[in-house]
Amino acid sequence: MKSTLIENIFDGLFQIDQKGRITIWNPGAERITGFIGKDIIGTDFQKNAIVYLNEDGREMPKKDTPLMAALKDGMKREVIIYFKHAEGYRVSTLARILPIVDHENKPLGVLQIFTDNKTIIALHKQNQRVEQTVLFDPLTGIGNRSHIEGKIKFTLEDYRSHGVPFGILFVDIDHFKEFNDTYGHLLGDKVLRFVANSLRQNLRFTDSCGRWGGEEFIALILDTEKERLRSVAEKLRSLVEHSGVAESGKVLRITISIGATLVRPSDSYESLIKRADEMMYKSKKAGRNRVSTDDIE
Repeated sequence: MKSTLIENIFDGLFQIDQKGRITIWNPGAERITGFIGKDIIGTDFQKNAIVYLNEDGREMPKKDTPLMAALKDGMKREVIIYFKHAEGYRVSTLARILPIVDHENKPLGVLQIFTDNKTIIALHKQNQRVEQTVLFDPLTGIGNRSHIEGKIKFTLEDYRSHGVPFGILFVDIDHFKEFNDTYGHLLGDKVLRFVANSLRQNLRFTDSCGRWGGEEFIALILDTEKERLRSVAEKLRSLVEHSGVAESGKVLRITISIGATLVRPSDSYESLIKRADEMMYKSKKAGRNRVSTDDIE
């Protein structure tokens, strides 16, 4: 019964023993992290392929993770934890960490139960699968051009009616043609999924993103002002830069150029997109791997 429950819960769940070896890694953990149980169970937590990240996207030493702290002090925790997915992008999770102790309160191991921040949305959207096949990009799984166009047009109308500000990020993958020419289109597809998921996993529930075409993406940032829009753009740029895509035993570094702009009272849909696109090309001309803005200097 216990084994069946662990296998079937939607949340990710894994357990380490008192020596730090992983003894349980359920299908939920596989789904959220991309790592398969047979490759993880029995490994040393501090030496295996699972990577924890800080909020800025940099790797966190395993000894400093909440899991190891709980193994030492026997205290429960509920924290936000960032993993690097097997495909390289960052995944944000809400984790509950539960020490396992004997009758003398000595630690026997630690259980971590974690839920990715997109789970609630995914459950709510199960009844919209037909719509998703039309409005979502089949390669990356995020919204396609029609999807994000519709979102932006609706938000622009809402802005005109209620004055709630929003911003647009126009994102382009640097040197994408060289990735395709050097490594082939399969690796190029992997790079596209990596960037798409880096955007999707690290925006608020209320924000949206979509594949504009080729290696270009657009993110719609709701209810924002200039400093926050710049901050979001810089965070996404940094997360991509400090992650990477695994290929033939090495990690290929990816960077993105971003153009950011806030909506203006005089904007049409076309003028808004054109300005964000121009700012993206400004980043390209300035050396790539940067954020350029028009009214956020």
